[in-house]
Amino acid sequence: MLSYRHGYHAGNYADVLKHAILLQVLKLMHKKDKPMAYIDTHAGAGGYALTDEFSKKTGEYLDGVARLWQRTDLPESLEQYIEDVKHFNQGKEELEFYPGSPAFVDMNMREKDRMVLHELHGTDFLTLEEQFTGDRHVRVIKGDGLKGLIAAVPPLERRGVILIDPSYEIKTDYQDVAKAIIKAHKRFSTGVFMLWYPVVDRDQTEGMLKLLAESGIKNQLRIEQAIKPDSNEFGMTAAGLWIINPPWQLDTTAKEMLDYLERRIGHNGGKTVVKQEVPE
Repeated sequence: MLSYRHGYHAGNYADVLKHAILLQVLKLMHKKDKPMAYIDTHAGAGGYALTDEFSKKTGEYLDGVARLWQRTDLPESLEQYIEDVKHFNQGKEELEFYPGSPAFVDMNMREKDRMVLHELHGTDFLTLEEQFTGDRHVRVIKGDGLKGLIAAVPPLERRGVILIDPSYEIKTDYQDVAKAIIKAHKRFSTGVFMLWYPVVDRDQTEGMLKLLAESGIKNQLRIEQAIKPDSNEFGMTAAGLWIINPPWQLDTTAKEMLDYLERRIGHNGGKTVVKQEVPE
């Protein structure tokens, strides 16, 4: 359970989708002047060096963020994402570092907002904690993020975005994640819940999403990018976000973004999906 290190996958196509959509959600949420909380159940290390042994071993970022790094034709929905990656690289021309979800949120937080970050892996927790030492707007918790999620909702602000991004190392994760979200939604029915999911075994993934779709919870949106046709033999072939209570017009923005990503990152028969799976 504690063997997963996101550094192997930092900046890959799944990260591009996850973080670009996360930024769009924050942008839409910030249209209201009221404070909000960001809750991350699996926050990771906060940032990653693309020159370290993890990234070099897989090189996944080369087929992800690296394909967008120097583009001059980005749609508006991806401009902020690349601007933030460049800011995290301190203006260097070479792509050397990649921000994790907490770093993206930190770069776009308002003074009135706050973050609650959970991380169970000991090394990643210490790195994350060091990154936010002294920041009174950020609480870093060492522990099981799914259990922490229940304790963290509803936030005092009564407005919030929750990112659930587990490793799915064990098969029971799929069921446990769905159950935790359903339980948390009962406590915080107006929250924006963003579940990131991989497609390695399509039946397994759809089983988890079916639990959510049939839970009685309204307003559920699927945003998915596949780079290959479904297969149980070649690892992850697609990744997506299942969003409960998506902000208004997120689906329109996502379609524009995915149309572009399909041309720049998609290949080998992959496809994109933006679909309202459960109506409001």
